[in-house]
Amino acid sequence: MPEVFLSLGSNTQRYRHMTIALDSLNQQFGSLTLSRVYESESVGFPGSLFLNMAVGFSTDMPLNELAAQMWAIELSNGRKVGAAKFSPRTLDIDILSYDDACGCHAGIELPRAEILYNAFVLLPLSEIAPERCHPVDGRNYRTLWQGYQSDQKLWPVPFQWQGRDISAG
Repeated sequence: MPEVFLSLGSNTQRYRHMTIALDSLNQQFGSLTLSRVYESESVGFPGSLFLNMAVGFSTDMPLNELAAQMWAIELSNGRKVGAAKFSPRTLDIDILSYDDACGCHAGIELPRAEILYNAFVLLPLSEIAPERCHPVDGRNYRTLWQGYQSDQKLWPVPFQWQGRDISAG
């Protein structure tokens, strides 16, 4: 089954929306691999702090159905259709990778370019898939994070989900 990695983010009722997203993903896909939850400043617009994390799981769901399912979860959590790219989000779920797919598939560019330039994507992904190699760059996510250079700041925050403290990863 294909291995999928997602990035989750929220800066509006953050803890509520991140919890709902994890509940929805767990119900749909079963066992999830979770990074720590990080708080970070908004990128691209002045806004409140975001919560971000990475989630991994395996599924036999085709990519187009997976993308539709992620969009449905976002919409059911108040995502505004047609909102500006850089704006507050109740919930943002991005498919980072779907196995080793490269290029545009089902309207999704894979792997997602943000992996290489946003700390709030790369650090959590490096926690849950440190030895997995970026399908284009070829380096593993641990190595990519170790060599990451940017002024983006993020810090782990306490987070409980289903009675489990995922603050430590």
